[in-house]
Amino acid sequence: MKLRSFGLLLFCLLAPAIAVRGAVGTAAFRPPAVPLVTVDPYFSIWSFANHLTYDSTRHWTGTRMTMQSMVRVDGKAYRIMGDRPRIVPPARQLSLRVLPTRTIYDFQAGNVDVRLTFLTPDLPREINILSRPVTYLTWQVHSLDGKQHQVEIYYDNTAELVVNTPDEAVVWKSVTVPNLSVLRMGTAAQPILQQAGDYIRINWGYLYAAAPQSESTQDTVLPQEAATREFVSKGQPDPQMDTHMPRAADDHWPVMAFVFNLGAVGGEPVSRHLILAYDEIYPIEYMHQRLRSYWQHGGVTTEEMLQSAEKDYPSLNARSRRFDQELTRDLAEVGGDRYAEVADLAYRQSFAANKLAIGPEGNPMMFLKEISSGGCAQTADVIYPESPILLLLNPRLLEYSLVPLLDYARESGWPYPYAPHDLGTYPLDNGRDPAKMESMPVEESGNMLLMIAGIAKAEGNANFAKRYWPLLTEWANYLKAKGLDPGDQLCTDDFTGLLAHNANLSLKAIVALGGYAMMAKMLGKTAESESFEKTAKEYARKWMQMAGDQGHTRLAFDRPGTWSQKYNLVWDRVLGLDLFPASLAKQELEYYKSQSTDFGFPLDSRSLFTKLDWESWSAALTTSKEAFRSLFSGVYNFADRTPTRVPLSDWYWTVDGTQTGFQARPVVGGVFMEMLTNPAMWKKWATGAE
Repeated sequence: MKLRSFGLLLFCLLAPAIAVRGAVGTAAFRPPAVPLVTVDPYFSIWSFANHLTYDSTRHWTGTRMTMQSMVRVDGKAYRIMGDRPRIVPPARQLSLRVLPTRTIYDFQAGNVDVRLTFLTPDLPREINILSRPVTYLTWQVHSLDGKQHQVEIYYDNTAELVVNTPDEAVVWKSVTVPNLSVLRMGTAAQPILQQAGDYIRINWGYLYAAAPQSESTQDTVLPQEAATREFVSKGQPDPQMDTHMPRAADDHWPVMAFVFNLGAVGGEPVSRHLILAYDEIYPIEYMHQRLRSYWQHGGVTTEEMLQSAEKDYPSLNARSRRFDQELTRDLAEVGGDRYAEVADLAYRQSFAANKLAIGPEGNPMMFLKEISSGGCAQTADVIYPESPILLLLNPRLLEYSLVPLLDYARESGWPYPYAPHDLGTYPLDNGRDPAKMESMPVEESGNMLLMIAGIAKAEGNANFAKRYWPLLTEWANYLKAKGLDPGDQLCTDDFTGLLAHNANLSLKAIVALGGYAMMAKMLGKTAESESFEKTAKEYARKWMQMAGDQGHTRLAFDRPGTWSQKYNLVWDRVLGLDLFPASLAKQELEYYKSQSTDFGFPLDSRSLFTKLDWESWSAALTTSKEAFRSLFSGVYNFADRTPTRVPLSDWYWTVDGTQTGFQARPVVGGVFMEMLTNPAMWKKWATGAE
């Protein structure tokens, strides 16, 4: 017994390190917020605490979206998700691991180990799976002392998941789906696509929770207090469903509750799982036409989707595990263990800001929300920093993101010779009055050309660019005329205000002209290619003279003694354009290093805040693993040590790592830029795209 007790003690002491170190060999990484259910901008639920039992689960906005889970071991209940009911003690959290598609918690509850896994199978090459609005919760239990223990598992979620404000009335019912126990909940009013904005939750469509009937499942809808009380005391809820509806979500808090009776559990792990899915009915309005989610392609019903999700569960579980292992290993190989930790955390956050829909012609379109910075729809300068994750893992996804903007600019009578900024306010992608749209002429034109050049580089052809060539030519000509020395324009860092003679914006225009020349060459447009390449090289030489300062380059051409990150320079390397001398990147990197704190280096000389995405791009200018790891360390330290507990912010203070603004935005996909600087790794991942 002493030996067994010592072994149990040793396991409890080492389990956190074992679980966290397993994939990439690092010490415990503490995310500022942990992704749990991360499907799209509305169905996005996180833990903002170190332990899953320290706080309620929350939407990315910070508003409560309460999910709870308990485990009952030999008649004694323990909390494993949520901070209530307070009379129930929390299980001991042993470890946490965030991987690209999975979040894994391990707990000790009495004499059993409970592993709770949240799986959102964002497999980028399988858009039918990627578009499903599904997250799986899996509980795996085994005995720690060699004895058998009676175990029941409890899960519930409140109606907070289906309302914008808790005073909205909700309804619920059981749904008949073969071999599944299914509950459905939604608002009584169902105001489909009647609201647009930033810090809001969805109040239309229906939430579904489903579990296999074969897994000794009980399900019901009850007031939360009654449901949890009965589980704690009896191990099962009252099977009589509450019928007092419609009623407000906060009126005795009706919950969808599931209980799994595992029976006697020994040393062999026993698993149960639950499917959470959200059918928005119509998720997007594009040019005043309501679009269906892409998973509904071919007329698939919600019931059929749930059946497919259940059928695919074993395969998706295994494929997601292999995907996580391989991607994390490759990230660590390219950028180091700490780089892999941050990229793994950024993965689902990036995808959760997007929605795949069926376009007007039956084609896939991917719609982005500019989360926590205005709620704009399809913002070009937000897709731009997100683009590296898409270019790496499936360039077609970037095509699907750009098509709505490109079609709008080509077909809607867009009156300007430069690219538009956005398509409205999510989820209403209906365009804006061009005269009232935020204007970033050089910024957005450069962004679009660079992203499309990135697609051409990844796919080895310019077929996508060819579809929109007259439009791209117009934007390239605009950059040729206005890009070398931009006037008083906004750039993507618009929170810093207007800035004339912006050196980094000029650099973007120059590299974008080089990208356009590259695509023209791919299309056999030799004269056009040579002309624009000549212009890009001439502008690059002029830029070096205009931007030069003492040991670095200027923020603006007319401001000596200033500096800024030249993160746009990374495209010169990624696209293989060789417009600027290698000495430029070397000089800049040395200067950034001199400005660095434990939490990274500032965006420019005007303030001590920085941008996580641009830091990652600037670090990708390095040519050695050691230099990259050193420069990227501030990003890791911020993610690991920031006192601001929200989904990963991209705008923070380098002095103390506190959030300046923004959270949960897809721009963190920019962390994957370092992978694009490794041609072999980029080719490995991108060439399998479908």
